[in-house]
Amino acid sequence: MRSACWPCIFGTAALVILASAISIPVGLAGGVYLAEYASRGVKTFLGFMVDLLSGTPSIVMGLFGFTLILALRQTLFPGAQVGLLVAAGCLALLILPYVIRTTESALEAIPEHFRLLGPGLGLTRRQNVQRILLPLAGRGILSGVILAIGRAAEDTAVILLTGVVAQAGLPRSLWDKFEALPFRIYFLAAEHQNTAELNQGFGAALVLLGLTAGLFLLAFLVHRSVEKRWKTK
Repeated sequence: MRSACWPCIFGTAALVILASAISIPVGLAGGVYLAEYASRGVKTFLGFMVDLLSGTPSIVMGLFGFTLILALRQTLFPGAQVGLLVAAGCLALLILPYVIRTTESALEAIPEHFRLLGPGLGLTRRQNVQRILLPLAGRGILSGVILAIGRAAEDTAVILLTGVVAQAGLPRSLWDKFEALPFRIYFLAAEHQNTAELNQGFGAALVLLGLTAGLFLLAFLVHRSVEKRWKTK
């Protein structure tokens, strides 16, 4: 069981880390822009696009990644194929709205007297956002990050069309096929031949819960570290 699950654990962790590395910085920047810099018209338009993206079914996002690879094969990159990077990119698009909206909401919920603290001390707008508003909104932002990590770890529909396969082993590059715990659980639940294989599916589900909890803990520790660094500046 351990040797069979290790490629799935590695693939899931790599998938979540890559998707988070793509979506979280973009989501934070987008949330800050919408809350602090965008005009009313731009905010309305971009907010509508974010809501539209958040309502996109995960299977549609998987189809988008698969279609993109087909288009690239026929145009610029004949050797393009689905794999770990494509799956992570599609997952990043799927979880991006959660980070944007929670960041925006956390910043907009800050009371006005805290917003005036930075300008009263002579800070510029950027310094006020960086040193006052973001630390105050940190816990709300963290909730969006945790939600995004959880969604990236559990989603199966996206990766079904973008590179996950059974018995793929460890990926040797970002373009390789990969295994993932959500797909293994789905595969064993649907195709098990005996009780032992079904029990392996239950075991994989427990491993996925543990991995997700570990990722949540890592996100919390990173937040605490960043919060302390902001407070010492």
